[in-house]
Amino acid sequence: MLVLVSMALRVRDAVRGVWREAAKFGVIGALAFVVDNGGYNLLVFGLPGGAEGGVMRSAPVWASVVATGAAALFSWVGNRYWTYRRRHRENMTQELALFLFVNVVGVALTAGTVFVSRQLLGVDSMAGDNTARVLGWVLATLFRFFAYRRYVFVTP
Repeated sequence: MLVLVSMALRVRDAVRGVWREAAKFGVIGALAFVVDNGGYNLLVFGLPGGAEGGVMRSAPVWASVVATGAAALFSWVGNRYWTYRRRHRENMTQELALFLFVNVVGVALTAGTVFVSRQLLGVDSMAGDNTARVLGWVLATLFRFFAYRRYVFVTP
């Protein structure tokens, strides 16, 4: 009986720890989402009310890469120094390299949904781009959460 109670308490504590970590990851992710989507919309569509569009209006896939890259940099700092502050590696260069690799996959997922929307489906509206990017963001976020926990922010 004591063994079952002990196991139940350990499982409960592990679940609490993951939920706390997921909540912090979510806060950083939400802020990075603002950086990413706000940056993308500024680059492609410009300031609200601007008739000409943004500086990258003719290159929406590259604008997605730039915006997601800026958000990834923000995310690394936030996750390293807040979410995973007790789990980050001593070797910052190795950690950053792993982080960047994981985020290249995330960028490909996010930009890939824009590519599919624009090139394969022929949707070229702001709503279409943002819908595609949200789908890409969800896929990339799930991938990042599990990859960060398993490969990036671990104490060797």
